Amino acid sequence: MTEGEFGALVQEFGLWIIAPIALVEGPAISVVSGYLARLGFLGLPQTYACLVVADLVGDSLMYLAGRRWRGRLATPWLRKVGLTRRRLAGGLRAFRAKGGRLLVIGKLTHSAGFAVLVAAGMSRMAFGRFLALNLAATLPKVAGFMALGWVFGEISGRVADWLWGLSVLLLVAFAGVLWSLFLRKGRTI
Repeated sequence: MTEGEFGALVQEFGLWIIAPIALVEGPAISVVSGYLARLGFLGLPQTYACLVVADLVGDSLMYLAGRRWRGRLATPWLRKVGLTRRRLAGGLRAFRAKGGRLLVIGKLTHSAGFAVLVAAGMSRMAFGRFLALNLAATLPKVAGFMALGWVFGEISGRVADWLWGLSVLLLVAFAGVLWSLFLRKGRTI
């Protein structure tokens, strides 16, 4: 789909086309939406609100998945990466102690977001607290990505590629930190 075709869809359907995409991939569509708002295809306040709500709904679904399937997530494929039930239990204890900070950091780094959101549900973090912390991290994150699109919208395709590369880099860094802190020989999570 070309930018022109996507622009035509947005002109015809507006936020109805943006919302489901934002549910799955918030940062990239936030950049594109910022640019489309600059061009006048979308209203800035309505688009911002839509992107925030879509992000919160998607994150809540991951939280609920972690909460619902807590006992079933320590399967053999998790053991292959060193995550046994014992380590998982230790990690959940750590998340209960510092979950708010981990949630906000995970949201802002984007690459660790999925794991942190599921861990919040698995640790049974109170949903109201989860939602409040998540909202506090989501508001500036969405605004920042929309601002990128507003200012650098002409290169939005390249920005999406940069975000992907940055996400991968941050995920590798996050995994390295976890590895060094929690999975050292003789220590358990």
